[in-house]
Formats: sequence, C-alpha cells, structure tokens
Amino acid sequence: MRVGFLGLGGMGAAMAANLIKAGHEVTVWNRSPAPADRLAAMGGRKAESPAAAAGGEILISMLADDAATKAVLVEGGALDRLAAGALHVNMATVSMALAKELTALHEARGQGYVAAPVLGRVDVAVAGKLNILAAGPAALLDRAEPLFAAMGQRTWRFGERPEQANAVKLAANFMLASAIEAMGEAAALVQGHEVAPASFLEMISSTLFAAPAYKGYGAMIAEKRYSPVGFKLPLGLKDVRLAQEAGFAANVPMPFASVIRDNFLDALANGDGELDWAALAKVAARRAGQQD
Repeated sequence: MRVGFLGLGGMGAAMAANLIKAGHEVTVWNRSPAPADRLAAMGGRKAESPAAAAGGEILISMLADDAATKAVLVEGGALDRLAAGALHVNMATVSMALAKELTALHEARGQGYVAAPVLGRVDVAVAGKLNILAAGPAALLDRAEPLFAAMGQRTWRFGERPEQANAVKLAANFMLASAIEAMGEAAALVQGHEVAPASFLEMISSTLFAAPAYKGYGAMIAEKRYSPVGFKLPLGLKDVRLAQEAGFAANVPMPFASVIRDNFLDALANGDGELDWAALAKVAARRAGQQD
C-alpha cells in the first residue's frame, strides 16, 4: 500500500519502520528531520511537509496531543491534500471532542476516518507487538488491517464510531496511572514499616498482580528508574485529564482520576516533568518523607 505517516517520535518511528519492513511504500514526515532521514535510509520516502505525505491510499498520524494533531492535519494541509475516498487512521491518544471533530471534517471531504490508538511502549512498538484499539466503519477497518498486522499483534475493535476507540484508550491509560499510583502508595506504606519496597513490589507483581503493567512499572518504581523515558510524565497528566473530560461528557464520575490528576500536578511542581510517568510514585514517597 502507499502510506503516509505523520509523527515520528519513539512510537511513530518504530511503527513506520515496521510498515517499511512489511513492504509498504511509506512516505514519512516529522517536524524534526532526523527521524525521517533514518526511515528514508531504510527505504521510506521523506516528505518536506505534512501535505506532501498525504498523497497515498492511507494516511496514518501518531502525534503528541490535540494541538499537534490539529496543527499538522488542518493547518499543515494534510487533510486538504488527502484525496476523497482515501483513509486517515489516527493512532494518537486524543480527546473525545477532537475525535468527533475529525470525523466531521473527514466526512465533509468524502474521506474515510478511523481511530486506532495503541497499547504498548516503544520496545513493544519496535517488536511489532502493539495491541491496536480500533473503531470506525467496519469496511474502513478492514482496509487498514494489513497495516495493523504489520505494527501489532492484535487489533481490538470497539465500535463503528472512531471516538469509541479513544474512550477505550483513555480508560486504559487511566487504569495504568491508577496502578502506578497504587504501587507508589503501597511502596511508601511498607517502607514506613521498614520493609524494602523492592521486595514488596517483586512479591506483589509475581502473585496477586502478576500482569505486565505491574511487573514493568513495579520494577521501575522499585529501582527508581524513571529515565530513559518511555512515556513522559506530562503526557500521563494529559491523558488523565482527557479521561476526566470524557467522563464529564457521559455523566460518569471519576473520583480516582481527580486524585491522580492532582498528584501528577504535584510531580510537575516538584520538577519531575522530564521523567517517565512512573515517577508519579515519587509523590507518595515524598509526602511520607522518604525521598532520597
């Protein structure tokens, strides 16, 4: 397939690389040129603008947030260049409001639009083992499935409306943030009673909570290993805030989300904004007087 790919951060670059390896004709664009240059060396094509990358059958975007997504797609001319009948697959984590707005913009242009945010950090993206959370008209998801297969291990379908996939992604990231918060508080509790947090976290992630999220983030918290960054802390705050907005729109109270949002703000106020979002666990330790 002829594919355009917008946004080559750690996740996007790995996903685009897997599309190239799978034999697709991939044209890439990124605000900073170095990632695009690396993919061009692998066999991709480098575009000088978002619009220049949008001339194929399918356009994929993997941008940081709502503002970046709108700037690239609308102000950058990508949607204007995308042909009627072509398909845009938005794989970023965006708000429900923007998802609905993008759906309307594409419909007005006669273009297809689906949402397909992903579960997995950069190493999972490199391995092509992402879980892809997709929603949109079934025929459009079928068109995109060969690309999903190159980037992920499974595509999970959640409905005919693109924003439904964004609701699932926000719910999943809220649960991850909750797990990090719970482990941080629990680690501070056992340390307050002179039990090594690392021993506790190894036990709990091997028994009651023997799941990838607890194992991975538990090890990071135990080792206080918050860099290199897989998912920056301010992005965690963004996703929890978007989950709250989604809850408000559907009359769904989310009291835990309010606590976690404030703790993310606490982390930012104390200078942790450049760390992985697992550093949310530092808030509980700091409040307990346990910070190194």
